[in-house]
Amino acid sequence: MRYKFDSVGEKVFDGFNYLALSIFAIITILPFIYIVSGSFATEAEISERTFFLFPRDISISAYQYIFSSNTIFRSIGISIYITVIGTFVNLTFTLTMAYALARRSLIGRNVIMNLVIFSMMFSGGMIPSYLVVKSLGLINTYSAVILPGAISAFILIIIKNFFQQLPPGLEESARIDGCTDIGVLWRIVLPLSKPIIATFGLFYAVGHWNNFFSSLLFLNDHTKWPLQVLLREIVMLSQLAVGDMSGMDPNFVQPPDQSVKMAVIVVGTVPILMVYPFLQKHFAKGVLLGSIKG
Repeated sequence: MRYKFDSVGEKVFDGFNYLALSIFAIITILPFIYIVSGSFATEAEISERTFFLFPRDISISAYQYIFSSNTIFRSIGISIYITVIGTFVNLTFTLTMAYALARRSLIGRNVIMNLVIFSMMFSGGMIPSYLVVKSLGLINTYSAVILPGAISAFILIIIKNFFQQLPPGLEESARIDGCTDIGVLWRIVLPLSKPIIATFGLFYAVGHWNNFFSSLLFLNDHTKWPLQVLLREIVMLSQLAVGDMSGMDPNFVQPPDQSVKMAVIVVGTVPILMVYPFLQKHFAKGVLLGSIKG
């Protein structure tokens, strides 16, 4: 029996890769650690130390200041609402359109696909988009945030390719049993598409959670602002009144603006980070399933 041993060059190459990836991982994680540490730091420490990974004195005054008002809770609730409803709309429209385009018998299929590909290359821009939304009477409604991006052309193409890879015999058997097109989609196609649905559902959800520009552009009422818009306002305007100091301890000292900004970043990031690990295992499988043209 012969054993294959790595050469010295291969070992050096592997060691260099491990070292480089470790350095990149550390560089990536350091800003997160700094943000979390800064949110628990005191005003004096933030003023004295330019960069630190662990605060000398732990203070939760920034979080007390943020959660002393209903503003942050309302914004979190709005963000959750937009994310859940928006993701449902995205998946519904994308899956149904991809299933229709996957049928080779669809009249005008190639024309529609060319239009989809064209939309990936060119867009109307901000002003035409605003005028369209305004003409539809959607200004200052959550529909203006959700509907304009209801379908991602890139995701649509991948899911369509995945549907085309499914064995035709499954659909034929279902039709023999009396299934309609909707029945085939609901009972046959979607159960076989769970990995790709989970993958791109998370893509859509992260996009809705992190999106602030659409809300800033279309929502004029500040009471309808999601968390990311509030986060932007806190970052841009250091004097934005986030908390209500009237209900707090008289000896309470208002935390530094920088600490409040970091705490709000933590609050805005943690919810989506809690969802990510549960669906991460579907990423590679879900993307690869539709990556080969059928």
